[in-house]
Amino acid sequence: MPGENLSRDEARERAALLAVDGYDVFLDVRSALDEGDPDGGAPRTFRSVTTIRFRCAEPGATSFADLIAPSVTALSLNGRDLDPSEVFDGSRIVLEDLAADNELVVDAQCAYSRTGEGMHRFVDPEDGEVYLYTQYEPADSRRVFANFEQPDLKAPFRFEVRAPEGWTVWSNGAGELTDGIWRFAETKPISTYITCVVAGPYHYVTDSYSRTFADGTTLRIPLGAMCRKGLAPYFDADDVFLVTKQGLDFFHDHFDYPYPFGKYDQAFVPEYNLGAMENPGMVTFREEFIFRGKVTRSSYEGRANVILHEMAHMWFGDLVTMEWWDDLWLKESFADFMGTFANVGATRFKDAWITFANRRKAWAYRADQLPSTHPITADIRDLQDAKLNFDGITYAKGASVLKQLVAYVGQDAFLEGARRYFKRHAYGNTRLGDLLSVLEETSGRDMGVWARSWLQTAGVNSLTSQVLLDAEGRIDELAVVQDAAESHPELRPHRVAVGLYRRGSGGALERYAQAEVDVDGPRTVVPELAGAVAPELVLVNDDDLTYCKTRFDETSLATLREHLGALTDPLARALCWSALWNMTRDALLPAREFVDLVLRFAGRESDIGVLQMLHAWANSSLVNYVAPEWRQTGERLLAEGALRELRAAAPGSEQQLAWARFLASVASGPEDLGLLRGLLEGAEKIEGLEVDQELRWAFLEPLAAHGAADESVLAAELARDDTASGRRHQVRCLAARPSEAVKAQAWAQVVESDALSNALVEATISGFAQPSQRELLAPYAERYFAAIERVWAERSIQIGMVVVQGLFPALQQSQATLDATDAWLAAHAGAAPALRRLVLEARDDLARGLRGQACDAAAADASTAG
Repeated sequence: MPGENLSRDEARERAALLAVDGYDVFLDVRSALDEGDPDGGAPRTFRSVTTIRFRCAEPGATSFADLIAPSVTALSLNGRDLDPSEVFDGSRIVLEDLAADNELVVDAQCAYSRTGEGMHRFVDPEDGEVYLYTQYEPADSRRVFANFEQPDLKAPFRFEVRAPEGWTVWSNGAGELTDGIWRFAETKPISTYITCVVAGPYHYVTDSYSRTFADGTTLRIPLGAMCRKGLAPYFDADDVFLVTKQGLDFFHDHFDYPYPFGKYDQAFVPEYNLGAMENPGMVTFREEFIFRGKVTRSSYEGRANVILHEMAHMWFGDLVTMEWWDDLWLKESFADFMGTFANVGATRFKDAWITFANRRKAWAYRADQLPSTHPITADIRDLQDAKLNFDGITYAKGASVLKQLVAYVGQDAFLEGARRYFKRHAYGNTRLGDLLSVLEETSGRDMGVWARSWLQTAGVNSLTSQVLLDAEGRIDELAVVQDAAESHPELRPHRVAVGLYRRGSGGALERYAQAEVDVDGPRTVVPELAGAVAPELVLVNDDDLTYCKTRFDETSLATLREHLGALTDPLARALCWSALWNMTRDALLPAREFVDLVLRFAGRESDIGVLQMLHAWANSSLVNYVAPEWRQTGERLLAEGALRELRAAAPGSEQQLAWARFLASVASGPEDLGLLRGLLEGAEKIEGLEVDQELRWAFLEPLAAHGAADESVLAAELARDDTASGRRHQVRCLAARPSEAVKAQAWAQVVESDALSNALVEATISGFAQPSQRELLAPYAERYFAAIERVWAERSIQIGMVVVQGLFPALQQSQATLDATDAWLAAHAGAAPALRRLVLEARDDLARGLRGQACDAAAADASTAG
């Protein structure tokens, strides 16, 4: 047997053979409260009994069901008992001599999870309460009940759950407690990976939504929101419900298809290993979206975006689902686009497209330049490929391309295509062609050429302005030059707006002319702008209509170097910052120059999300792209700048909070660390800055990393905040301390043991890799390459990904580390493709950093010589 992986070919073969009529699933999770650990290191388990009714197109054929479980108690197929030892290998159940109509009954002992895969069990250290929830995407429902684990074998589900007394249980359908068992309404036909169970003493708040349609019918949706009891004091359920209702109104306005899944519960759960999951009727989120301390507006905007992203999935993904993971973009790209589209159109976050341009696209640009980049419609050979393709291409590039599509076909045609798509394929599965066909109907355009350019090729184009002036200083010709990387030479059609900017009498840099044009081929002239007064800045993707890297002509770049802060339009400013950051990553702009731009102009940034992104980019410049010999100078300059802006910010403002957090991230000198300690102890005050518990932990990490906060200090802080969140923070800070023994212990806890939960693994790795400790971490480069294949084989793919990505020796920035990486890749050509992909991506980031450092050093040398 191939084991836990499932190939696309196997899935296609099984889908051609089987059709599933329904599931009855009974779970007994009373064992969740059993005290202590099972004997002999055995996993803690719960009982799972599944009955599957399905048809077979070829009676007498053999197939298999999926189940990952420590043991199977009993198996029967069509009333015939099967010997588990003969037909179950730990991940698959062989089904021989199938009839036309079949019934499979599987009684198994399934394991609770500590990794966020399957049935996750969490014990709250604050009060000892136990909480359960499930998380399956792409293929972990088989860890909870036997099934056919692929998206195109949809079926209705009926769940029953026996839980500890006093608990509440939720699932996709409405439930009620009768005779000690929670019984849930049968679902519509859905895929296995979006079924869900949440159980425990959760704090639960209710509301309702209603909508009356043109035909006079009224849709009523019960709303619920929940979290751990320990987070209840911080839970702003009213805002969650506000955004939820605004989203439901928006999508009903635009989709013309009533929400089809009855109730709408949203659970904020602990130790979640991703952002959120679109289980119909039972959406799950990471509990970090409940804010224990003061956060900026950007955090609330981000939460609203995720709520709306998951809601869009009710139609794109749940109602209509991709046939196989090749077309994952059919749900994720659309949900990512719709999240921002709805945020702008329905909520208070009217500037969400700025965040999209600045933050989401940065993720896409990075992913699209890695050696693992792939077309939006990817080649997904198996489940391991699928797991890794929840990436910046599938989400953010796909959403960017959909934004371009809206500009290409028009918003009305795009939305009418979506409406036809839902009605035509409700409760079914689709491929790329199914969507393109409805868009061709509604737009009248041939979508084939567009799809080949945008969906079926990889890579990002660069668009550069080229300006020729006449003798009178006016534009004689303005052209847009399109380039592509040698590895992905495709030039694409782009619908763009080209904006011209000049400074007015008051010094503000403002747009005075704009023209939309279809860029096609290597050079496109924009005749509408001929004759215009010479611009100081040309922005070739004004309004951010397309997906590209923006480049500047020499005049425009010189203008930004001196007057970036004078650019008044916040979206244009965000686009310029993004372009400058891409130039820094591409070794076209010295990193110290980017740092200087942040120091001179970030303090004028009005959009808090952009400001926080600039802080992150400045930090990355310092860690990855500046010449090593300038790094200490850069640290000092950024810390001085952060403190200057912190003191200048309006008391109590979100800018003040952002600069305080940035100061903590770059603090390294005695004065900066002393200020942080003083703020913690109350000896120092900055007017308006509330040092709440979350900010205390943010200040403690640099103190721990620089040896200024020892274990006793961290223990005292945990005593102040002995909660699940506090434990995670303490674990990170403990691993950050500059000690050989500390690093050895952290390494052993993550690499040599699987005792930690996914959340604590992530916290340990985050603390372990401190940029100020490069020499201390150097010995772990060799250990990393010696360990990763074993880790990948022994651990779940989720933990494997976290370890392989998080412990790569990225801070050992040298040719020797590149050579060691290449040697591992050469010696492990037969390693799992997903593992090789992660190592290749890390290698590419390292090589990019070294090119950036060389650019920075060369610029410094040229400046000195000049």
